[in-house]
Amino acid sequence: MDTKTFKSRLAQMLEHSFGKNIASAESHQLHDSIAKVVMEDISAQWKKSTEQHLAGRRAMYLSMEFLMGRAVYNDLLCLGLTDVVDEALKAEGRSLAELEDIEDAALGNGGLGRLAACFLDSAAAHDIPLDGYGIRYKYGLFKQSIVDGFQHEEADNWTKYGDPWSVRREEDSVEITYGDQKVLAVPYDMPIIGYGTKNIGTLRLWQAESADDFDFAAFDSGDYDGAVKAQNDAENISKVLYPNDNCEAGKILRLKQEYFFSAASVADALRKHKKRFGTLDNLADYVTIQLNDTHPVIAIPELIRQLIKEGFTFDKAFDTAHKVFNYTNHTIMAEALEKWDSKMVEKVLPDVYAVILQINERFYADMYAKGLDKAQIRKMAPVGDGMVKMAFMAIFVSSYINGVAAIHTEILKNDALKEWYELYPERFQNKTNGITQRRWLALCNPELSAMITKLLGNADWVKDLDELKKLEKFADDESVLNEFMAVKEAKKHQLADFIKAHDGKEIDPDWIFDIQIKRLHEYKRQFLNALGILYIYFGIKDGSIKDFTPTVFIFGAKSAPGYRRAKAIIKLINEIGDYVNADPETADKLKVVFVQNYNVSYAEKLVCAADVSEQISTAGTEASGTGNMKLMLNGAVTLGTYDGANVEIAEEAGEENEYIFGARVEELAEIMPAYDPRDILFKDGKIKRVLDKLIDGTFSDGGVPSDQEGSFRELYKALTDGASWHVPDHYYVLGDLNSYIEAKLRMNADYKDRLAFAKKCWLNICNAGKFSSDRTIKDYAENIWKI
Repeated sequence: MDTKTFKSRLAQMLEHSFGKNIASAESHQLHDSIAKVVMEDISAQWKKSTEQHLAGRRAMYLSMEFLMGRAVYNDLLCLGLTDVVDEALKAEGRSLAELEDIEDAALGNGGLGRLAACFLDSAAAHDIPLDGYGIRYKYGLFKQSIVDGFQHEEADNWTKYGDPWSVRREEDSVEITYGDQKVLAVPYDMPIIGYGTKNIGTLRLWQAESADDFDFAAFDSGDYDGAVKAQNDAENISKVLYPNDNCEAGKILRLKQEYFFSAASVADALRKHKKRFGTLDNLADYVTIQLNDTHPVIAIPELIRQLIKEGFTFDKAFDTAHKVFNYTNHTIMAEALEKWDSKMVEKVLPDVYAVILQINERFYADMYAKGLDKAQIRKMAPVGDGMVKMAFMAIFVSSYINGVAAIHTEILKNDALKEWYELYPERFQNKTNGITQRRWLALCNPELSAMITKLLGNADWVKDLDELKKLEKFADDESVLNEFMAVKEAKKHQLADFIKAHDGKEIDPDWIFDIQIKRLHEYKRQFLNALGILYIYFGIKDGSIKDFTPTVFIFGAKSAPGYRRAKAIIKLINEIGDYVNADPETADKLKVVFVQNYNVSYAEKLVCAADVSEQISTAGTEASGTGNMKLMLNGAVTLGTYDGANVEIAEEAGEENEYIFGARVEELAEIMPAYDPRDILFKDGKIKRVLDKLIDGTFSDGGVPSDQEGSFRELYKALTDGASWHVPDHYYVLGDLNSYIEAKLRMNADYKDRLAFAKKCWLNICNAGKFSSDRTIKDYAENIWKI
């Protein structure tokens, strides 16, 4: 479509929908009309692609989260329409940049959901028949603001101006039955446009609605509460992402959510397959389902249940499920491997629970046949100790189980899931995570993208990121490095302008941008970063740290609303920021900024401007990480532990081009049993000076009682004395602090040689090819899905 044609169709759409023209339309009206023109244009090809997916072997990706971000820019990029649309708008005094106000589809919490989004993009770009299935939450994660240093949450009504990139498919609705209610799962389909292909995948998100007509008789009789209760109860199932599950009602809602989209997706697959082939006997030949973590594992007994209803014996249904399902593990932490109270599952999902018990009996039979020890069988059983163990059920039934980084998979095989690996070694694979370079370079960093395309002589890297390896020959070319530094400077200026407009804080683009952006969790150790800033601050003040290159430390993170210790860390970072930023003695050296409402669109700006990527999780706790890859791809060095994908980043780009610190997994195994953080505290005066600030009244935690989680004193006690559920300093913050500071200061000193530092950054870009989700998804397709 050329500019003239698009402009004419856009004008018609605006007039028809809003009675406006291009010049007078509000930004959300422009967005809505642009989307409608594009959706009309792709509808025939989308339908054709959908039919092609259903005709052959296809993969279904079930995920509780899909962190898609803003659709408009990415879809225009993939269709090659970005310049066409921008020119059409500029001709009327408008610009694509105005659509920055459009809400993200924040239907995810972090890396898990963003990975799912990247996978759909890569599959579409490489003609792989993969479609996503999840929940169409009414409210996204939440909108975050920082009020007096505290995280403040408000509802994220992301569809308040509509959802023009989705199509309601009411004809494909599915009735979902629980022990106490029935609800309707209504699908909304979002196109996933393949860059440079005609393939358009689908993300099907299910919305919960009442299965019963509204009770007007009750309403007319004055029973208003009774009339709307059933409707509200149904809609609550898809209202919010991750309800607070600290109470029984929250747990029940969470379980209902997981079953809701899993059952609807299974029913959808069976109905379409039977319609096409007239039988379900060959289902496993045509359908494979990837379970993204444990949230959709309930789909396993649900598939078996539905197949039994279709006339299958249990054993035949079980064998079909084994061929269909595969399970991705995203964590080694026991608390993240979902377990559900058996009585709750039986109450909420009685028919499914009966199947789970049959699966458990099949497990016992198989293990007895293998001659396993009875105690070992009980330990590994999917049902035991009054709990349904979702990860164990997934491993037992699935064809393949994969980790998401080389080190993570080895930990699974040698430690966390050792007994299972010894039982089924042929089922375990590694699939190191990846990111789509379409969004995370071509879209978010057009300046760097243009430079790369010019140097390579083509834009093949947009579909084959290994092409970046050819850029290594420019690593010692001063003119190229100077051009790269100019691009980085431009992105830093853009970010500084955005932070000023968005957060009201000024930062100097000439300073080092040291950035840590990710979900706020103790294992990700934003706490370590905060303590490190204080350490450096006091070092500059007392003269023990000299010649420090000015640095702005930028944080972006959301804490789960009920995670009080994480929220205390946010407050502490902001308290440290206020304290450090106000000191005239260090004002020319240090600044701390915590940006508000970190999301995909904000990340697109942050990753391009970073000089330093903080990836500082305790070794052995971060399964992979994908933020590290986005920052690497845009030319940041990694300051990080030997953990997750950091290991492979260091291998690819060279450890000399990163700043690796801290105890490694094998060292921590020896250190932690006898580790005493108070010993460090009393022997190291500089660390004590930092930690004392948590309890001496320097910083205000808002008056949280000192014995409660969420107070600064409780943070101190968590490090020094531990808590009822963990040992002192269970994430080894104090143990790694000195190593962290040494790496941070080494990086800070190296930055003074701007050309040498730019070379490190450049070599990170050159060696980012492995971390494309294109590589990951092709690996899944070939070695797990057999597509």
